[in-house]
Amino acid sequence: MNFLLETLRLIVLTLYYHLESFIKAIVPQRKKDVTGEIVLITGAGSGIGRLMALEFAPLDVTLVLWDINVDGLKETAKQVKERGASRVHYYQCDCSDREVVYRVADQVKSEIGDVTILINNAGIVSGKRFMDTPDALVEKTLRVNTMSHFWTYKAFLPAMTDKNHGHLVSVASSAALIGINGLADYCASKFAAVGFAESVALELIAAGKEGIKTTIVCPYFINTGMFDGCGTKWPRLLPILEPDYVAKRIVSAILTNQVYVLLPKSLYFLMILKSVIPFKQSVILGMYFGAFNFMDAFKGREKKRD
Repeated sequence: MNFLLETLRLIVLTLYYHLESFIKAIVPQRKKDVTGEIVLITGAGSGIGRLMALEFAPLDVTLVLWDINVDGLKETAKQVKERGASRVHYYQCDCSDREVVYRVADQVKSEIGDVTILINNAGIVSGKRFMDTPDALVEKTLRVNTMSHFWTYKAFLPAMTDKNHGHLVSVASSAALIGINGLADYCASKFAAVGFAESVALELIAAGKEGIKTTIVCPYFINTGMFDGCGTKWPRLLPILEPDYVAKRIVSAILTNQVYVLLPKSLYFLMILKSVIPFKQSVILGMYFGAFNFMDAFKGREKKRD
């Protein structure tokens, strides 16, 4: 009897959630009010981190900006204040160092309060083939792009759990969805970040903490300087993304509690293909889309931090 009831429940909820998803796709979603929220953005000294801070600036939130680059943080703080933010705090933080993350997190909690929207955005890329990447750089990539998420969650999730209120955001990459020639360490770090975020999201649901929302963002190459030199074979299908557009889409996803954001939308189709076609065909498709040559002309920025 339990089998029949549970199967019926599965069928009914499947139909309901598919209908809900269809409606959300065609009807503009109401944005939640984030007034008074404390928003922490890692990697806020430049790039997408700075642009997301600018998007949040007029929303009457408290902004907490983290980066290892103090000059970049000062410039971001200046710009968000000019955009209308009245409560802005910035802290130098090396997100690759667990003890530093915990120390600065304690400082934030003591001086400002409990973070309610956590955006893990800081990232680095080596841009070297696996056997050419020094061990120290592999470890640094994993510490910044993956392990820092563990430490920020450990620091700020308990308060969210106590109140059953908050939002966890992982700014990952399309490199978290498919392996890319010349990006072994970066892909590994982003795959891990997405797996971690998904797993914690399920833990929260299992614990009945559905007041804590999650958003996972997987964009293609963004024109921030982090992947300077990289090109795209078919720009209409896989365009190099403009930073302003990406920042707006991420903040919009947070405000509408969207769980997954793949940019551009063609990535949804490519991920479906990946799951159903034979491996050898995926190799041929990868060659067709230029995935074997994305990194051939990679330069990056002098300081590869996003």
